[in-house]
Amino acid sequence: MTRLLARALLGAAFACTALAAHAVGVTLPAYDDITLDNGVTLLLMRKADVPLVAARIAVRGGALADAAGKEGTASQLAELLGKGAGKRDARAFAEAIDGAGGELRFGASREALVADASFLADDTGLMLDLLADAFLHPTLSLAEFEKSRTRAVQSIAAAKDGDPRGLIGSYAQAWLFRDHPYGRPEGGDEASLAALTLADLRAYYTAYVGADRAVIAIVGDFDPASMRKAVEQRFGAWGKATGRLPAVPPKLRETGRRVLLVDKPGATQTYFWVGNVGAAVDDPARAAQDLVQTVFGGRFTSMLNTELRVKSGLTYGARASIERLARPGAAGFSSFTRTDATAQALDLAFDTVDRLHAEGIADDMQASAKRYVLGQFAPDYETADQLAGALASLHIDGLGRDAIDGYGERIERATAADIAAARSVFPTRDDSLLVVIGDASKIGDAIGKYGPVTKIALSDPGFGPGPTGAVTP
Repeated sequence: MTRLLARALLGAAFACTALAAHAVGVTLPAYDDITLDNGVTLLLMRKADVPLVAARIAVRGGALADAAGKEGTASQLAELLGKGAGKRDARAFAEAIDGAGGELRFGASREALVADASFLADDTGLMLDLLADAFLHPTLSLAEFEKSRTRAVQSIAAAKDGDPRGLIGSYAQAWLFRDHPYGRPEGGDEASLAALTLADLRAYYTAYVGADRAVIAIVGDFDPASMRKAVEQRFGAWGKATGRLPAVPPKLRETGRRVLLVDKPGATQTYFWVGNVGAAVDDPARAAQDLVQTVFGGRFTSMLNTELRVKSGLTYGARASIERLARPGAAGFSSFTRTDATAQALDLAFDTVDRLHAEGIADDMQASAKRYVLGQFAPDYETADQLAGALASLHIDGLGRDAIDGYGERIERATAADIAAARSVFPTRDDSLLVVIGDASKIGDAIGKYGPVTKIALSDPGFGPGPTGAVTP
């Protein structure tokens, strides 16, 4: 049996065991919360069901710490952390992972730089060596940087030349959070990536990637005392960050309506997003908001999907979403339709959100949503890698374990009044921002009725018409 197959079978066994343990609600197993001498937060959860160990390292900062005009720095740095570190070049680093049948991925979110690892318990030492080298001794090769930056620019160009649905979120963020840090592109854009240098990545690394910003969460088959010693040996020399994290003020909700029209000549479909400022990660109404999101646009039988897909056949799908960050993020709904049905689909979407706010959610739909949300929640906390990610996220977000342990109870106890109040997380017809991507020559007149229109070309660099908010140290 190969090591990779063994890992797959063990992972399945772990999932089955965890699911049985958490069949009703979710209660996190006990874990140790340790602060190392250099400021690292170490979270250790022993799960000896199967011989696997998973880890997540999250470093506060992320794309929000990118310098103005150098958006994409954190994203590119994350790419390079796995492209050579310590005594291993990019090829040797990848071969070490593959040879053990392990998994190791790096990425950058808006608020953190993240690494996720999963290895057989026998290879825990190797996993920790690779992670420590990546964060303490990254090579940051010029050749690898140039390849990564080129791929990022080509990816944006391909999306703009082809199917732009994956970019609607970038345009929505830039339009809603114009002149605010949340409006800056996480992965950068054509202009910022072109301006980016390896020196910028090194400067970011020195300023923001430090032990005092880091959370290391490890879950799996290990002895906690031995694991702590192993982590201290490898990460104890990690120094503190030298730069201050940027201050991010909350953004007030928009009033009125305005439209961003992104022209894609010859497009046969129109993609649209409607939204406004929603809720933060620590919003006490989260459970009730999740129930509203489920009914409005979070499942196949949702209000939006029923109206726009099932009944009218105007689209293959419509959904509503809530992005929760340290400050309130975007909350809205999106879909796509054929060009000649643009106004019809938008009108129907607005009629549906009107109905949500005016009529509310019937008792039977509330009960159905509670069953659905609880059924979807438990499987997110089954495997070692899921639990490691959950622990790290709780600490990065400044939340206690009750955010998970008490979630099921909050769903079950949400009253009709709670759910009615939570509808306000979604925009109203009168106070909303629209992003529409399509052929302006065919849809421009039709969308003018939704508010003042700002027009840009999909081929224009970036994702919006104006400034997108520099951070303040």
